Amino acid sequence: MTTSVWAQPFFHHALLAGTFIALAAGLVGYFLVLRAQVFTGDALSHVAFTGAMAALAGGYDLRLGLFVGCVLVALLLAGVGRRGKADDVVIGSAFAWVLGLGSFFLTLYTTSASGLGDGGAGTSVLFGSIFGLDGGQALVAVLVALAVAVAVLLIARPLLFATLDENVAAARGVPVKALGLGFLVLVGVTAGEATQAVGSLLLLGLLAAPAGAAVRLTDRPFHGLALAAGLAVGEMWAGLALSAWIPQCPPSFAVMAAATAVYAATWLRPRRASRSSLVVARG
Repeated sequence: MTTSVWAQPFFHHALLAGTFIALAAGLVGYFLVLRAQVFTGDALSHVAFTGAMAALAGGYDLRLGLFVGCVLVALLLAGVGRRGKADDVVIGSAFAWVLGLGSFFLTLYTTSASGLGDGGAGTSVLFGSIFGLDGGQALVAVLVALAVAVAVLLIARPLLFATLDENVAAARGVPVKALGLGFLVLVGVTAGEATQAVGSLLLLGLLAAPAGAAVRLTDRPFHGLALAAGLAVGEMWAGLALSAWIPQCPPSFAVMAAATAVYAATWLRPRRASRSSLVVARG
């Protein structure tokens, strides 16, 4: 049974897409943790659900709603926050309203002619459907995630500088506001893409758990960035393998179980890293 699952095209598509989605999520998540913006990722997980339901209610592909909704809200949060960094007050003000709006769009969709009888659409968005990706969708996921990963690596050094010493970075000419805006756009794109793998409800775990483990395991920022990406990819592989071995285990749950187990294991050793101890090369 397990062998036949490994040989199926849907598993190959899931493995390919999941690898690159996890890579992007690990890189983006590392900076989310350093910048204390994990709550932003949580907010975007709700936006992902609302955006997808809005797109379906309007007769469009749900991926359009995922990306447009997440990116626009990320820009909005950055725009009203300080130096492109959304604060908890801004996020909390829109939190429940966005989720309620998603419920409204879900009702519109399931009671419309196009959505009649498709009651599983909301569940798919909430919990992910990585085994449901076809070849074309997997390719799009790979290209989008790869673009995000490259973009994060390109801005990693100035973003790290702005993250650890915002005032000094601004004084040295680093475009702190633009970096904050750009980074949150990358978070929005990652959230939209990763929702297909783990669902909007579990999206935060894929962004935060590998990065949180990396921050606890190393005090070297670029080592931590690589470790966060590696852990995310490894946890994605472990989750997909577990789901293949145990068909009753949903892949999104299996991935999150692996991520949670790794993060929990880091508490068995003393914490080495702290945000204030990280050093970034300047100049």
